[in-house]
Amino acid sequence: MTEVIICDTKSGIETAVNSIFKSLEKSGTILKDSKEVYIKVNGIDFQKHSYTSPEVLKAVIEYLNNIGADVHVMENSTQANMTRLVFAINGFKDVCEETGAKIIFLDEEETETFQFKGKPSVAENSKGYILKTFRLPKTVIKIMENRDSVTYINLPKLKTHSMAGVTLGIKNQWGFPQHADRGKDHNYNLHSKLVDVYEYIKPDICIIDGIEGTIHGHYPPTAWEDRLVKKFDILIGGRDTLAVDVVGARIFGLTIDDVPHLKIAFKRGLGEGDLSKIKVTGKNLEEYKEKYDTNILQEFPEDIKIIKGKELLCKEGCENNPLMTMQLFANDHKDKFKGGWFIVMGKGHDENIVEQLKKEGYTKGLVAGFCAIDEVGDKLLKEFGKRKVFFSGDCNNLAETVRAILKLAKMTVLDLVPLSNDELMSLINEAQKHGSTALTPL
Repeated sequence: MTEVIICDTKSGIETAVNSIFKSLEKSGTILKDSKEVYIKVNGIDFQKHSYTSPEVLKAVIEYLNNIGADVHVMENSTQANMTRLVFAINGFKDVCEETGAKIIFLDEEETETFQFKGKPSVAENSKGYILKTFRLPKTVIKIMENRDSVTYINLPKLKTHSMAGVTLGIKNQWGFPQHADRGKDHNYNLHSKLVDVYEYIKPDICIIDGIEGTIHGHYPPTAWEDRLVKKFDILIGGRDTLAVDVVGARIFGLTIDDVPHLKIAFKRGLGEGDLSKIKVTGKNLEEYKEKYDTNILQEFPEDIKIIKGKELLCKEGCENNPLMTMQLFANDHKDKFKGGWFIVMGKGHDENIVEQLKKEGYTKGLVAGFCAIDEVGDKLLKEFGKRKVFFSGDCNNLAETVRAILKLAKMTVLDLVPLSNDELMSLINEAQKHGSTALTPL
């Protein structure tokens, strides 16, 4: 049977990491001929509770150092961020410098183009909104081409996800495609596209950082951390990433039927997805009795008008990306956040949408996603003007969404980043000098 190990971290993170690796070594060596190891962390942002614990990363690197590995840590943070910036703030840079691990900013690398294999979107039209190809950075391609000599370790964080159900090992690899390739077709097709990437490159080892887990999505406002962050004090590890993800989902009370991309991966034969055929050691899954919600809390500022299309609205992009962003800013920056604006999303809106907004006193806002832009964008622009109506293209371009919400809420990027303006610009300039293709709200 496929084995997945759950280790308690209450006796120490280093002890738990060592225990997982010792168990894995029973089925084969960790290092391959080159002794090169590439670790993919979850470093989407520097928002508290959103990234892999630096303490877990450090313990993993130290174990690998002790067995003679040449360790690299890689990531391409989420849209609206630069990886170099995230690493400088969330502690990853400090860990790598302390342990001697080499940092690879995937958004600063040259790329090659690959084909998505999943079902094409019915939303494809003459304007080319769907993207059937995506670009992977050269380090990822190197790993793909040298599976016999290079070790690849996936190190995600235990999180639910309001668009993908969970963000564990398979979802963590969505950091490989470049920013400009992620927003297009980021709708109900997202689930198969996650599996498309996984089919190209599967980790040798996956270890989920489950010291804490987030519920109601992957971006919990710090103001709500007592409601949305749960202590689990575990690490979950194995050689079959799908099996590890299935066990990780089960910790949240979720089955493979609750998480579309896990079900798709199992149907494609990309790992073990039948929990009854996975040997779970270290913990009894019956201890985890509660089923947690994966969607964001439906609590939003009363003075934000949210208008949802009645015909089509994909939670994977145009619905939950802007709502999550607005919710985060509104709760973690209450002293600066200003309301009094609208968000229009999806397809199938009332013909008198302009009159309704004017009647309620709304004259500025965000139109999220190409469905809404195509249907009502021109009408809203004509009535309210370009300075008051912002568009977020594709199936929600997160960088454009962040930029729009910041302007509407009368905030700036500096309100989000715990750095001085000089420090921020220095990191941005350095990333750009090295060729970063990250999409940012600047």
